[in-house]
Amino acid sequence: MNQQIQEKIRAVTQMGLDREEATGFFRVALGLYYLSSLMTKDQLDFKQLDRDYNRFIYQTIGKGHSITSILQYMSGEKVVKVVESRRFLKAFEQCCTDVPVENIPFLLGLNLGVAKDISKIDVRGPVADYIERQRVLREEADAQ
Repeated sequence: MNQQIQEKIRAVTQMGLDREEATGFFRVALGLYYLSSLMTKDQLDFKQLDRDYNRFIYQTIGKGHSITSILQYMSGEKVVKVVESRRFLKAFEQCCTDVPVENIPFLLGLNLGVAKDISKIDVRGPVADYIERQRVLREEADAQ
């Protein structure tokens, strides 16, 4: 995680209107960057990757948060409110051009798949419903 990515995530965070919204924006922007960093053919050093993200998380929003808790947040109902926020989408699209907004449903699906594999929990719910709605919207747009 380099300084440029950190600045982009902080810029998105600052678009939140209050502490709760800004924290949600931070979690989702950071989670999307983390998930997109997994999309490589290169061998990843997960210990180092997680250490870098955890250090940034601690420096930005304090203790009690980690990349693990952020990925859990990304598989829960609260993430849908953020990814459907026009303010978040606009901020993310403007600040984080290296992670296309169109990839959000895919990255959330990736996270759900990993959560299912690790915890063996049923991943049906608000995030899966959001992903399905986005798929339908994309197919309708492609048909036109």
